[in-house]
Amino acid sequence: MQLAYLPSPSQGVWHLGPVPIRAYALCIIAGVAAAVWLTRKRWSALGGNPDDISDIAVWAVPFGIVGGRLYHVITDPELYFEPGRQPIRALYIWDGGLGIWGAVALGAVGAWIGCRRRGIRLSAYADALAPGLVLAQAIGRLGNYFNQELYGKPTHLPWGLLIDPAHRPAATPDVATYQPTFLYELLWDLGVVVLLLWADRRFNLHSGRLFALYVAAYTAGRGWVEALRDDHANHILGLRLNDWTALIVFIAAIAYLLATRNRPALPGGLGYRQEAAGTEQSEDRP
Repeated sequence: MQLAYLPSPSQGVWHLGPVPIRAYALCIIAGVAAAVWLTRKRWSALGGNPDDISDIAVWAVPFGIVGGRLYHVITDPELYFEPGRQPIRALYIWDGGLGIWGAVALGAVGAWIGCRRRGIRLSAYADALAPGLVLAQAIGRLGNYFNQELYGKPTHLPWGLLIDPAHRPAATPDVATYQPTFLYELLWDLGVVVLLLWADRRFNLHSGRLFALYVAAYTAGRGWVEALRDDHANHILGLRLNDWTALIVFIAAIAYLLATRNRPALPGGLGYRQEAAGTEQSEDRP
């Protein structure tokens, strides 16, 4: 019998009358709130109107949630559309299953719409957002903990995660403890937050370079975390699909950082339209 382990939550859903309150949803909401808070502070420090961030989030967040779910469903269609499955469950985002790759890709479309409406540069917004985005990812990983999902392979390490019998893999129903990969990624994400804040102060990264550093740092961590996971995943040439995605995105981010290493900062700072700059920024001053 294992003497030390991490317990799983006894429940992930509470009810207020007929209304279910799901821990997964609360973690997503808390992550979004933290990202908006940190990005507002960073945007204001750059001389921007912090209300820009809230307005852009109105577009970016719904697009990101839809994109995250689409990525998950498209890359694992057999979970919903094979015979005997329930296709309607593809809409049950509260059960987990939001792919960060789709969330960032489609969220960027929403952010682009919001930036155009506010007359600011998407690259400037992306750089301001990067630390808050990975902070949101860290908080969101707690939702996987409450759902008892996305854990890793069996382990006897003292920090192994105790999984209830109902949530264990069919192949190892008698194994109680597994690698807490959600925790590994959470800690890695917090480390990336620190890295980005330090790098921004040290090197004054701009033109989307801080966002590219976020992408490179996150995907580097995602690669080794994926290697510890043992849940359902489609494979290509022996590698999990998310490993391939992380590798391709990592290479693209490094290539962008190298290609723009001598790029000067664009004139106009945050990119406010001439006619809007004076009005929007002056309203935020005492």
